[in-house]
Amino acid sequence: MSAEEGLSSAISDWLIINSWWLLLPFVMLLVVAAFIVAFVLLLYMISPLISPKPLKLNGAHVVVTGGSSGIGKCIAMECYRQGAFITLVARDESKLVQAKKEVEKCAINDKQVVLCISVDVSKDYSQVESVIKQAQEKLGPVDMLVNCAGTAVSEKFEQLEVDRFRKLMEVNYLGSVYPTRAVITTMKERRMGRIMFVSSQAGQIGLFGYTAYSPSKFALRGLAESLQMEMKPYNIYVTVAYPPDTDTPGLAEENKTKPLETKMISETSGVCQPEQVAKIVVKDAVQGNFTSSVGPDGYMLAALTCGMSPVTSITEGLQQIVTMGLFRTIALFYLGSFDSIVRRCMIQREQSKAVDKSE
Repeated sequence: MSAEEGLSSAISDWLIINSWWLLLPFVMLLVVAAFIVAFVLLLYMISPLISPKPLKLNGAHVVVTGGSSGIGKCIAMECYRQGAFITLVARDESKLVQAKKEVEKCAINDKQVVLCISVDVSKDYSQVESVIKQAQEKLGPVDMLVNCAGTAVSEKFEQLEVDRFRKLMEVNYLGSVYPTRAVITTMKERRMGRIMFVSSQAGQIGLFGYTAYSPSKFALRGLAESLQMEMKPYNIYVTVAYPPDTDTPGLAEENKTKPLETKMISETSGVCQPEQVAKIVVKDAVQGNFTSSVGPDGYMLAALTCGMSPVTSITEGLQQIVTMGLFRTIALFYLGSFDSIVRRCMIQREQSKAVDKSE
């Protein structure tokens, strides 16, 4: 063998040996990727085994507060389409009567009943307890409670009357505490039930103009998380729904006083229809999901703000872990645009004032 042939053979042997070291990172990457795929598939397979058993609405008794209009009425209609017996709770008797007629059109059998009760769920707990007891005597134990009674006020902090802060906490927070307290004992005795709190995307992120409204909706999550930990051993599952701006009479009323900044920020998300929201939140409540969100923005907010909130399945927790970094990056751009909107509005007002003074 010549010297050149020996050198060529040595180089070839060296390349073969070292090529394995060059390929090793890629091989390891493939192994890790295969492990992750197998792990995710395993999670999807075992997830149904640890998720709560869905609640059957056919024949179930569903109580909906704030059920005379908007999202509450559409939730009642959606449940009625699935065979539930409905108790509508609201303050305005005339609206209740009209809502009852609309809900009854969604019946799937002639045994279903819609019961109407006029009461302010935010004022007197003993009165709320009494009417819930009456409803249970007529239609049986409550299988699902939907806390949808609420009101919204959008105005700058210093321009809000101080009494407004107390009023919103009474309606949006205590208006959900009282009905829940009235049904929880029976649910624990039966070891089954669903409780839904209808919050808002303003209950996930504080925005300009919502200094009174947002805290009252944020409070519902704290209540829901604590309650879920207490109730889970009794097979009672809590859902917090975070709908976006929804085309309801409440939104129309809110828009009358909404500051320009709040309007411009709200327009970045769009407006949903109450029927669409109702379908999603009812499905999540029936399945026992803790968080119910609507649309891509809602999904992102739910992942971003999950914190220490309960998860219904392992896959849900894994999705939150995987998407958190990306969603946080996107959220920073959103926050920057919101701050820009507020600054532009402030500059426009100052310029307008300067022009008025010069005239």
